[in-house]
Order: sequence, then structure tokens, then C-alpha cells
Amino acid sequence: MDPRCVKCGRGIEKLYIQYSPGNIRLLKCGDCKSVADEYIECDLLILIIDLILHKPQAYRHLLFNVLRCKNLDFDTLLFKSSFFFLLLDAYKLWILNGTSEERSVLSLGWKTLGCSLLENLAFFCVFAVFSKRYLTFVEGFSGYKDVLLTMVVSSYLKIYMLSMLVWEFPTSVVYIVDLFVMSSNLVALRVISKSSFTRCVGLCLGAHALKFFVHWMLK
Repeated sequence: MDPRCVKCGRGIEKLYIQYSPGNIRLLKCGDCKSVADEYIECDLLILIIDLILHKPQAYRHLLFNVLRCKNLDFDTLLFKSSFFFLLLDAYKLWILNGTSEERSVLSLGWKTLGCSLLENLAFFCVFAVFSKRYLTFVEGFSGYKDVLLTMVVSSYLKIYMLSMLVWEFPTSVVYIVDLFVMSSNLVALRVISKSSFTRCVGLCLGAHALKFFVHWMLK
């Protein structure tokens, strides 16, 4: 898939011209006349801050121009990111289901991983079943694997729960992180689709609501 302008989302043949190693010139989008992807020359920290601020330009850079790069093994990336996603979700269940005295590495067993797998299976089934029916995706994002990777990558904020290994926070922080993850999923869904904001919100809320319902049933 061709890279895209982070401003307007239009496809572009090249993002930059490389004259020599370390010497490049960023190209402009022929549609909006802006620099197609200024994040190429930005530090990683700036990209992370813009992702946290939910800027669509940062999500376009990550989803279109980084993760869809031709030299990346898509299936391997999807497997590794999904596995890490499940581990983080299992850690979230570990935090919610145990008291501070009960939490230990041993308690993070097959039961917790199984619950995490069932919850996320329901979560991703909603996207797999309803996204093709109710959403119109941009060119190159039509398969369920594309949607799955988008949802997994846009849930990057789950990694902040690892800080609870070092510092003690109330469990309410987990729900705050979940709210940020849901809003991040919504921004990512808006970036890869041409559908209305209402449909994206409905699909995202429905998926998270079903995941919460499965969690409540298993609990």
C-alpha cells in the first residue's frame, strides 16, 4: 500500500527523496500542498506526545506510513502485538481481581489469560463482523487483519499499567486507562475509515460494551 499524507489522508507515491544517507527532502502532498509527513524528521518523543493527544496526523503516520511499510512482516507484527496486548489485558484482570496482598506473579495463571482471551475474542468479533457491514474503509484497509492490528496498536496506552508494578495506584486508574484506550481506538477507527463519526462511535462503544459484559459474566 502506498504511503499517505498525514494531513488529508491522500495516497502519495513518495514521502521524501533521499540524496545520501541522512540527507533527505520531504515531499509535499499534491492535494493539500502541505508536507506529506513531517514526522519522518521528528523525534520519537514528539510522535508519542501527539499520539497521546489523539492527533489524527500522528495516527496516520503510524498506521499508514510505518506499520504498512513494505519491508515489515505484517503477519509477524500482528502476532507479536496481539500477544503483548493479551498479556497487558491479563495483567489488568490480575490488578482488578486481587487485593494488594494477593497479587503475585504466580496468580497470573492460565485462568486469567483465558479470561483475557475470551473478553478480547468478543471484542474483536464485533469489529470483524460489523466493521465490513457498517463502515467504509480507505483503500488498503479492507481485511479483518488490518482492523485487528489497528485496534491492537491503538491500545498502546495499556502499557502505562505496567507502572503499577513499581508504584501503587488505586484500581480506578485502570478504568481511566481503559477510557483513554477507547478514545484512542475511536481516533484510529476514524483514520482508517471514511464512515461518519456516529457509526465509528457506535461500533467502538458496542465492542467495548460487549467486552465489559463478558468480563462481568466471567467475574
